[in-house]
Amino acid sequence: MTIHEILKKYWNFNVFRSSQEDVIQSVLNGRDTLALLPTGGGKSICFQVPALSKPGICVVVSPLIALMKDQIENLKARQIEAVAIFSGMGKREIDILLDNCIYGPVKFLYLSPERLLSDLVRERISHMNVNLLVVDEAHCISQWGYDFRPSYLHINKLREIHPKIPVLALTATATQRVVVDIQEKLNFSISNIIRKSFERKNLAYAVLNEENKLKRLVSILKKVKGSGIVYVRNRRETQEVARLLSQQKIISDFYHAGLDILTRTKKQQSWKNNQTRIIVATNAFGMGIDKPDVRFVVHLDLPESLEAYYQEAGRAGRDEEKAFAILLYNNSDRVLLLKKLTLSFPEIEEIKKVYHQLGNYFQLAYGAGDGLTFEFDLADFCSRFQFDVVKTLNALKFLEHDEYITLIDRVYLPSRAKIIVSAEDMYRFQIENEFYDGFLKILLRSYGGLFEQYVPIEEADLAKRTGHSKADVEVILKKLEEFGILSYLKQTDKPQVQYVKARVHSENLYIDYNYIKARKDIAATQISSVINYAEGDICRNRVLLLYFGDKVLNTCGVCDICLEQLRRSPNDDVIDSITEELLQVLSDAHFTLDELVPALRHGTEKQRVDVIRFLLDSGKIKCDGKTYYL
Repeated sequence: MTIHEILKKYWNFNVFRSSQEDVIQSVLNGRDTLALLPTGGGKSICFQVPALSKPGICVVVSPLIALMKDQIENLKARQIEAVAIFSGMGKREIDILLDNCIYGPVKFLYLSPERLLSDLVRERISHMNVNLLVVDEAHCISQWGYDFRPSYLHINKLREIHPKIPVLALTATATQRVVVDIQEKLNFSISNIIRKSFERKNLAYAVLNEENKLKRLVSILKKVKGSGIVYVRNRRETQEVARLLSQQKIISDFYHAGLDILTRTKKQQSWKNNQTRIIVATNAFGMGIDKPDVRFVVHLDLPESLEAYYQEAGRAGRDEEKAFAILLYNNSDRVLLLKKLTLSFPEIEEIKKVYHQLGNYFQLAYGAGDGLTFEFDLADFCSRFQFDVVKTLNALKFLEHDEYITLIDRVYLPSRAKIIVSAEDMYRFQIENEFYDGFLKILLRSYGGLFEQYVPIEEADLAKRTGHSKADVEVILKKLEEFGILSYLKQTDKPQVQYVKARVHSENLYIDYNYIKARKDIAATQISSVINYAEGDICRNRVLLLYFGDKVLNTCGVCDICLEQLRRSPNDDVIDSITEELLQVLSDAHFTLDELVPALRHGTEKQRVDVIRFLLDSGKIKCDGKTYYL
């Protein structure tokens, strides 16, 4: 099939979006490719289509487990075989999935970068017929990026295994320095960048200097219609702000990473279905959640980088209708951000102390732990040893960089089971153990494929079918595991710490001080850019585009800076004349923009359009999406 036939068959689209076909053709020509596509730009199609057009399997490295799961579900819904391997899975389970990738019909293998540390994973990939290597969120490979992840540096090992296979690196946020670094780290044979402008013409940026942020927030939400996201600094604030909005009759809910998976899923769905209008969240919310009709994103606190801000603000207006990205800012924000910078870079001795107490927390002996994974409650750990949470989290990240541990974000894995004996041995066991016979019959009837692979199961569902309690079902499954009949992996929804090396005495730790210093310098530069954005008097859109290396000739005309300059224009008399005439024209009828602009006699076409935008933003005229009216 051609790439257009694949697009039509699996996605029911007739044409590709801007830049998608260029990326696909580059990959099919065997070229290493870096694609810079803004948030919501349809990055997944750029690798899924070419991978489907060729024999073999596509290997995708991504740090976002929720996004991996979402893409796999979407592929399976289109009858495309895909699997994911990430931290938290058992060795036997991974073994089976990798076998399916070598011998089965699997077209896409998604990997978290930590899995590239495993000799087993790399060895099995060497036996696969790989047709494309994809690096999602590719900025994570650069220490100059805002979300550097040391485990990404191991991707090169895949290039060594399959040196002739092209690599496609994808990101929505990369400065020019990061663009160069990505290509170097991935050993591009020749520089090859396909860039779509970072400009979002339908998105109006604004920074509002406001002491009483909550009062201003309520005012904004009552003025701007539609659904939106409000980003705040921490989990406590999500609940407080959502409660305040609800008191103001604004239908709101809160979201953060500390909630269990079922609660998070329920809250996401309620918001996506427009049953909840506003979601108040930490930056844990948004990745992999594609809601096109978000009309605004409000930040109540300064972000730590313009990359993070662009990504989060860019969740508004993906339907290409007008949307707003609003940052509420005051002088205390600068102080708090600089304080967080200090906490983010603990001293060497503090890092060693965290490592030492981590071993005690897991009751791990010196020389033990190599390859072991533990569920990890950061809040409990910090409370027990009287550590600051921000400083501790960053200490763990530096230990991760030096490859002592791997820190794994909260991962939801349902309970899974697999029969590990032959059908004959199973039958013999059932005859000899009448108590378990009925249970095993119901298990096999309820879930197919148990002899071939790990299958997700629900203990509550089995309880209803067997007449046991949920607790009894768990006991029975554990007993069957003890008998060697099946392997049972219980549901988990916790962050995890994996020891890459056996525990050593903290005095023998080597911590890369030069790396920490370099990261601190980068973070300080990023924070300086954020403060300059918030306090500057240059077109907001222009500042963002220049930061990402876009060539910008014009101002946007719709951000708060541009609108203020319009108000102060030396052509005040002309602007007043256009305004007066416009209000008079709209008093009698509704007009589309194409009808309204020629109907005015005063000013240039640009001045007329600017005045229409200004009056619309200030609420003096209205628009139903097609026509303008009073």
